[in-house]
Amino acid sequence: MDHPVEKLSGMTTRDKIVTAEEAVALVRDRDTLVIDGFMGQCFAEELTLALEQRFLTTGAPRDLSLAFAVAQGDGKDRGFARLCHDGLVRRAVGGHWGMAGPLGKLATEERIEAYNLPQGVLAQLFRDTAAGKPGLLTRVGLGTFVDPRHGGGKVNAVTQEDLVRLMEIDGEEYLFYRAFDRLDVAFLRGTTADPDGNVTLEREALFLEGLAVATAVHNKGGLVVVQVERIADSGSLDPKDVKIPGALVDCVVVAAPEHHTQTFGTAYSPAYSGELRVPMSTIKPLPLSERKVIARRAALELRPNSVVNLGIGMPEGVAGVAAEEHVLRYLTLTAEPGVIGGLPMGGLDFGSAVNGQAILDQPAQFDFYDGGGLDAAFLGMAQADRWGNVNVSRFGPKLAGSGGFINISQNAKKVVFLGTFLAPSRTEIRDGRVVPTDGVSAPKFLAEVEQRTFSGEVAAASGKLVLYVTERCVFRLVPGGLELIEVAPGLDVECDVLAHVGFEPLVADDLREMDPRLFRDEPMGLADELLSVPLEARFVHDPEQDMFFLNMEGLSLRTLADVEAIGAEVDARLARIGHKVHVAVNYDNFSLAPGLEDAYVAVVRGIAERWYSSVSRYTTSAFMRLKLGGNLAQRGLAPYIYESRQEALGNLGEHS
Repeated sequence: MDHPVEKLSGMTTRDKIVTAEEAVALVRDRDTLVIDGFMGQCFAEELTLALEQRFLTTGAPRDLSLAFAVAQGDGKDRGFARLCHDGLVRRAVGGHWGMAGPLGKLATEERIEAYNLPQGVLAQLFRDTAAGKPGLLTRVGLGTFVDPRHGGGKVNAVTQEDLVRLMEIDGEEYLFYRAFDRLDVAFLRGTTADPDGNVTLEREALFLEGLAVATAVHNKGGLVVVQVERIADSGSLDPKDVKIPGALVDCVVVAAPEHHTQTFGTAYSPAYSGELRVPMSTIKPLPLSERKVIARRAALELRPNSVVNLGIGMPEGVAGVAAEEHVLRYLTLTAEPGVIGGLPMGGLDFGSAVNGQAILDQPAQFDFYDGGGLDAAFLGMAQADRWGNVNVSRFGPKLAGSGGFINISQNAKKVVFLGTFLAPSRTEIRDGRVVPTDGVSAPKFLAEVEQRTFSGEVAAASGKLVLYVTERCVFRLVPGGLELIEVAPGLDVECDVLAHVGFEPLVADDLREMDPRLFRDEPMGLADELLSVPLEARFVHDPEQDMFFLNMEGLSLRTLADVEAIGAEVDARLARIGHKVHVAVNYDNFSLAPGLEDAYVAVVRGIAERWYSSVSRYTTSAFMRLKLGGNLAQRGLAPYIYESRQEALGNLGEHS
């Protein structure tokens, strides 16, 4: 049933500007209401407050269903906390719940029906609903608590309807998330609107899924209300700036400035909306603490030219370390609501970035993530267990929600989980060492996590590189579960580490000390380490497989002398072996100056004829695969260059 928009007094198709009270008067009992936003970014606070006031005054509307990718809130009394009155909400379907504690409490106390689904799935599901699709088919969530075999995302016992189904296609498992049956009202936000309802977002920090939600609600016959801060004359907005067209918008409400802050941490910053670039020298280094130690150890996993996601909380420190170590320019940092590049912000500004390269709609960002676009993800860790499962979503009566964690952790090429070893940490950093302190703490490494937000079993089966970084030690995921690989200097492994682990982990034969630079005040010199690979580390011969690994990663050949020098070194290394071998070559982030292609390929051909029994080359760069492959083919050499090390080694296995 369509909403009676035409009943607004005095409103015409050419003038959609109304008051907040007039707009919320159209919300009916048992409507499904979508409120877009990310904590405080893009949150229609004026509309939310008006809806609350209507309910407190009249008792209507009642029994609403809320749908959201991220529950808006500041962890206190703003955002969705204003809608948590008995009778106002009966059901909620959302991704991240943590900043709206009162709503989570309604769910865990079984006072409402509640679902927690992956944030990226919900962002994409609004888009799929808009397109009239039956739902979303994806691998995201397999093996986690949203898998129907582990609960199907239901938060409590009063929630009975199944929204997720397990399906098998061509022998592969998938999850099918149903599209929304009803979407009756949308509360969205923009910067500027005209009387026709066209909306721009030039002063917003994010775009989120505003267009997808507006399209979905409109196509379902619902009411689309957009809160803005100013009105422009009809026809004055540049069509390229319009993010939500007026054809999808029913009402426009001008908000009071105090109800239209850019984030819940910052009233307005032109740097967040990309209108201004700020000097990076203004970013203060983190003080030396266990949090900085953890962020530093995680930062050692950064690689040049990689695309990275940083989660909320502890992982935010990785950006600070990268800035202090002057390596930000060599990385592309991202955050799930849509920012690419620059320096992601933390706290109540999380999700925004300064000096960014682009801001995508959130569904597009998760397309990139889900398809394997992330080289690495740095995420928080509240609990981990013997099999490498991680929980960040549910702790007894506290519902944090999965947010984008499931999408990101499942699909990034490398995952680094960050967290203190105990809660609270009970450690201090003194004189370059970790010193345990007295006090009661809860263990975070348990025999079994309370809820499975990350599946260690699924990750291990795929061969994903996963690390678990704390200030006391580092674990890695292996097929048999967690393996202890590093311990902080000055700690007793048995007393200070293993005694606080709720299971018996594997211990690496080459258990080593964590890098001492992590525990000192001065910078680590990460830039030099990130950009240089010692020559001896570029050549590895495995006698058992008779395989020679040649690592050209990050190497830049600018002159003919560079080409000849590296050729001579490779030739000399292979000559020491004395016979032809299988060779795997890593060309990740390799660069060759224009005009040197013929000379380089000639050197490669000579070495191959003398020493290669077979060869596989790989790089994640599509451009480099095409460029080198074409030049190799012209010289009569095997032209195919693989995308990953695993594919290249598999090819060698076929020919060995």
